[in-house]
Order: sequence, then C-alpha cells, then structure tokens
Amino acid sequence: MSTAGPSGSAGRREWDASTYDRIADPQTRWGAGVLERLELTGGETVLDVGAGTGRVTEMLLERLESGRVVALDASASMLEVAARRLERFGDRVRALHADVLRLDASMLGGWAPVDAVFSTATFHWVLDHDRLFAVLASVMASGAPLVAQCGAAGNIAGLIEAVRATGHERAGQWNYATPDETRGRLARAGFVDAEVWTNPEPTPIESGEALETYLEAVCLRSHVAALPEPERVPFVKAVAAAMDEPVIDYVRLNIVARRA
Repeated sequence: MSTAGPSGSAGRREWDASTYDRIADPQTRWGAGVLERLELTGGETVLDVGAGTGRVTEMLLERLESGRVVALDASASMLEVAARRLERFGDRVRALHADVLRLDASMLGGWAPVDAVFSTATFHWVLDHDRLFAVLASVMASGAPLVAQCGAAGNIAGLIEAVRATGHERAGQWNYATPDETRGRLARAGFVDAEVWTNPEPTPIESGEALETYLEAVCLRSHVAALPEPERVPFVKAVAAAMDEPVIDYVRLNIVARRA
C-alpha cells in the first residue's frame, strides 16, 4: 500500500488513530450498511474519501475481486493504521494523504477518472460542500456513482446541549447539512438521480470509562485538544454526567447520486 500526496489540513489536530480504530464500531457498522448501496461488478477503481483506519475500506476491497481503491484521508496517523490493515491487498490499494478539497486527477496516480466514490462519517468535517462535490465530480467517470453518509442537520444535538450545560460551547467546525441543501449542491456540481435522506442513529455507549473515551476521541476531540491538560478529564466527565443517558444522538445524511 503506497502512500502519496501532502496533507492540505494544516492546523487540524491529528487523530489518535489507534484509539479510534479500537472504538469505532458504530462508524464501521454504518459504513457496512452504506457499502451495500454501492453496486459493483468487481473490477472498478473506487475513491474512498475519509478511509480512516481502513476498517470499511477492507470490506470494500473484499468486494472488488480485481478492482482498486484509493484510500484518501487527511490524517497521517489514520493512514498508518490503514496501511497495516490493508497490506494484504498489495498494489490494489493506494493511500492518499490529502485534503479532499485540494484533490485533482493528477494526485490519483493514473487511476483517474475513478469508477465510483464512496465515503462514510467524513463529509461533515468538510466545510465547503459546494466545492467538495465539484472536486469529486472532476475526478469521476461519466455515470459513476457517489454513495456516502455523514452527519446531518441535528446531529448530536443532545450531546451539544450537554456540553453547554457545563458552561462550554463545543469547539471545532463541521457542516451538518440538510437533504435540500445537499440536493442543490449535488445538482450544481453535475450529479443526477440524487437520492438524499436522513435517519436517526442513536448509539448507546457503555457508561463510565468507555463513554468518556469515546467522547474524548471522537465527538469532542477538537474541544478537548484546545483545553489545558489539567482541564481535559474533568471536562469530559462533566459532559458525560450532563447527558440524559449514555447514548450519542447521531443523525445521518445519506447520499446516492450519479455523475452526469
């Protein structure tokens, strides 16, 4: 699994990839469900946007008997874990360490245009969705499918209220879009046959250490990183205590479309 391309995400705190890989069962479960929507014959070249530690990328490669995957992520630590997991697929997978908003065909090493784009639990971290969909369209073959899922409007609203109950506002930036906004952006970028919908995905996490670890490593990662070291553990414990129940109130935005 070769790695190419610089990261365009200066200023983002690196993920704790080993912890994320250990606790990302919810994201893996969602990804498996989204992958079922991607119709493949087995020989395609697929761009996996936000491949992370490669847990879902591995499932994708297993469906591609002779196909290839470009595993793109802005986190070097995530791709290091993914490289170990995906080593058995040899030259059928390439890691691309890059900001998706800076992606162009030349960065895909001759594998462009791609036959499909797949993504889970990633697009809400990309602030400019108009540019996101335009960039993706620019590296896709005519008629290629886009199948994705990410955080939607209303995502983790209850958790954000728990953060406010501690006297804080959740730090960080994200784009939790609505279906109508997304349909318009897809159309402007040159996608057709778009189906966009949301679904609630309440996710229980065992209370105590498991919940606190999940909050720190995933939902409140940016906020915790900005706090002085002595304040981090007390903050996470306070948020966990302020939650009505140990359930993350996720809402997912689902996208199925086709490049015109």
